[in-house]
Amino acid sequence: MLYYIHELLGINIFGYITIRAGISFFLALFITLFLMPRFIRWAQKTSSVQPINEYVPSHKSKASTPTMGGIVFIFATILASIFTIDFSNLYAIGALLTLILFSLIGFQDDFAKIKKNENLAGLKARTKLFLQIIAGLAIAAFLCSFANFNTELYVPFIKTALFDMGNYAIILWVLVIIATSNAVNLTDGLDGLATVPSIVALTSFSIIIYITGHATISSYLLMPNFPVGEVAIVSSALMGALAGFLWFNCHPAEVFMGDSGSLTIGAFLGYLAIISKSEILLLLIGSIFVIETLSVILQIGSYKLRKKRVFLMAPIHHHFEMKNWAENKIIVRFWIIAILSNLIALISLKIR
Repeated sequence: MLYYIHELLGINIFGYITIRAGISFFLALFITLFLMPRFIRWAQKTSSVQPINEYVPSHKSKASTPTMGGIVFIFATILASIFTIDFSNLYAIGALLTLILFSLIGFQDDFAKIKKNENLAGLKARTKLFLQIIAGLAIAAFLCSFANFNTELYVPFIKTALFDMGNYAIILWVLVIIATSNAVNLTDGLDGLATVPSIVALTSFSIIIYITGHATISSYLLMPNFPVGEVAIVSSALMGALAGFLWFNCHPAEVFMGDSGSLTIGAFLGYLAIISKSEILLLLIGSIFVIETLSVILQIGSYKLRKKRVFLMAPIHHHFEMKNWAENKIIVRFWIIAILSNLIALISLKIR
């Protein structure tokens, strides 16, 4: 809407991506701050609370905490984006498509858990994975068919593409979206643990996407150039919405994001990695999510092969809980790791 005000009335300030990104951030922030208390009261009245995993007895005190807060901040993100983006940009449309598809999957999973009042009784793993694959394929097909997106593979520190993946790019893109979606979902186990690393990762990707969409800056940094800058506005909106959510999600949490939030954030980060040609750099930008996922893979693999556990409990944040670390200490230390790894990722942009 703001972009078209710029075109119709000649208000040049609304033509700048940075200005509209700032507006989308605060708009999503205020919408979330306004709606979240009302959602929390509604969730408490309707008993839409988080079923607690029986294997984590220390979380029993959280049994009455409302869940599905992701619905609120994703709604705020979409609304703020609609108000600020240029709808002629197909990459921004793809970003909204990603948010909508994965929030619907997450909502189904959350609703099933609430209905059955059991933490592990959401969508069956196969059903969830099938839906994620369908959504991932839809997004990848959209990028190939409508946006005609470049299928070359770029890696950090090298200024030119390694090779053109062709149709195999679709496979990589679907894997990136699904893997990141589930990685953030695994991380979302403590108050604010997934929220801050998500904001930090979104900040990094917003910078990279703005650079990638800017012909002059991308040329100076020897980075690929595609018209994806508009997506930084959607990313900024999600950052603002998550900042508003963190107000209620910091320890002790008044609300959880649920799968409707974590699956969507992860898928969106995967989408940002794809359109910014940062699929490999995603490993560093999403370091906390990678660590959490690897801990689960190692735990399961070790137990199946050796009948021995590597960690006291997986994902790894539960391992530290079992070692009697205070929840706040685990959370803040993970935040520090996320911030440092993202700083390294941004520094690496100049080394090409």
